[in-house]
Amino acid sequence: MGKIFIDACFGKETPYTPVWMMRQAGRYLPQYMEVREKAGDFLSLCHNPQLAAEVTLQPIDILGVDAAILFSDILVVPNEMGMKLRFAKGEGPIFDEPIRNMEDIKKLKSPIEAANNLTYVYETIKIVREKLDDSKALIGFAGAPWTLVTYMVEGRGTKTYSIVKKLIYTNPQMMHSLLKKVTEAVKLYLEKQIEAGVDAVQIFDSWASALEKEAYFEFSWKYMKEIASYLKQKYPHIPIILFPKGIAGYLDDIDGEFDVFGVDWSTPIDLAKSKLGHKYVLQGNLEPTRLYSKEAIKEGVEKIANIMQNKRHIFNLGHGILPDVPVENAKYFIKLAQEITAK
Repeated sequence: MGKIFIDACFGKETPYTPVWMMRQAGRYLPQYMEVREKAGDFLSLCHNPQLAAEVTLQPIDILGVDAAILFSDILVVPNEMGMKLRFAKGEGPIFDEPIRNMEDIKKLKSPIEAANNLTYVYETIKIVREKLDDSKALIGFAGAPWTLVTYMVEGRGTKTYSIVKKLIYTNPQMMHSLLKKVTEAVKLYLEKQIEAGVDAVQIFDSWASALEKEAYFEFSWKYMKEIASYLKQKYPHIPIILFPKGIAGYLDDIDGEFDVFGVDWSTPIDLAKSKLGHKYVLQGNLEPTRLYSKEAIKEGVEKIANIMQNKRHIFNLGHGILPDVPVENAKYFIKLAQEITAK
């Protein structure tokens, strides 16, 4: 039996439009919080294959989504490149010794070593693969090099991006040198995820909107395309999803060897369809805060379904689900998307 999610990624006819949610294995689920409690903290949960597999599978059982996404964090890559990562309450991820010069880049472990160190992720994939229903897909993922490098240089989340953007304009060679190294690590990391058993991979560029157009294509999209081409040549049967957040104004110049374009909630889906729908399957893009109201969910799902007409589309949120969304509403969204688009 084929997987409906994989068929949809390749633009094939499906009985309904498949649906999953970014951050679907997360804090809005009481079952997730119980497992996280058991693990001790977020990073320990990422490092524990048995528990990470358990939370990866929870949304399949609880919500009935059509694909599971591997439970991990994008920052395990820089962490295994030798950067000390910690999560501070209320502050999110922090690298206490950020990258600021060429010397710091030289100290990073090689991409091969970093990818080889991520064994706990590959173990998680193998466990999920054994337990996952054959009709459901497993999505692996990584952060886009630009997003990873932003964290590595700034040392934490940022609203201004002033340190990393200053380097783009004052020392572009250094930035490209770091981006190349991280790109190699991401290529090998995703390749090992595929070898371990994921059915598709998604690359998240959460900080895409930080860059003006020329800089975006030079310092981010170029590297995402390079990763996609590398994987496509080796694994043509594995769908590749690229998700750059907040670049509605740049859609005319999007190209590359990948299958699915993730549309964030700030990009109108009809705009994405007119610019990219003929080239790529589109994924998204319900505004995540609509999940606070069933009326808002229904209105949003119907609007997207009417525009996409069950063709070349995967239902998702336009970014991650928020921690205080009622589980009942998440279930309602999944079921509604499946029912409305059923042929």
